[in-house]
Amino acid sequence: MNNKKKVSALLLTGSILFSAFGLAGCSAMNTAIKKRNLDVQTKMSSSVFLEPVAPEQKIIYFDMRNTTDKDMEVTKRIESAFIKKGYKITRNPKKATYMLQGNILKVGKSDLREAKKILHSGYGAAVSGALVGAGAGIVAGSSGKETTELALAGAAASFIGDALVTDNVYVMVTDLQIRERPLEGEVVTQTQQANLQQGYATKVEQHTTGGKIKWKTYRTRIVSTAEKMNLDFSEAKPALEHGLVHSISGIF
Repeated sequence: MNNKKKVSALLLTGSILFSAFGLAGCSAMNTAIKKRNLDVQTKMSSSVFLEPVAPEQKIIYFDMRNTTDKDMEVTKRIESAFIKKGYKITRNPKKATYMLQGNILKVGKSDLREAKKILHSGYGAAVSGALVGAGAGIVAGSSGKETTELALAGAAASFIGDALVTDNVYVMVTDLQIRERPLEGEVVTQTQQANLQQGYATKVEQHTTGGKIKWKTYRTRIVSTAEKMNLDFSEAKPALEHGLVHSISGIF
């Protein structure tokens, strides 16, 4: 390669490297500016409307469970929220006017698209982990060894920018079942159909029809998200807990 070609190759290399690092820096800076503040949102898959009752009937039984690998501290906070609203807590379902059963079934990193999908799927739908990936840039216009080196340099610049500044989203998914006593003179009947999978080879079908029942039942799903640049779970956790407590207490 003559001197003129060497100079042209060096200029091209420098230009592409400058652009790669510049774009990586701009992308990281854009994320840092837009996601510098913690953004927490809590949404329900469907609204629940309960009948108003006299103060002496504001008695609730509730059972919150957590089947994730994260320790979420919401039970005592939900109880405090109910008491502030004038409700009495009972451990005997027979004495309750309302019954709340909930399960926190997913807590972890995800993305907003997956969170929206989980919310729209509603109560009881399967929850799978989101795959959060990063795209790889491709450098065109060179060939052979130069192409490989420039592509690696551009990828390295992008990787460094993404490593320094990341847009993290933590998602918490909770399924709720809420029951209330029927009003005086109100008769509630139930029809239920269930397909129960027994291993991989057997499926059991159950049908329940008719029969007077003692509760009106509502089901909904609550999805809470916390998003911020370089967000750590220790910071996201109290915000997610607060969103869930506020949403549940708001139903009553």
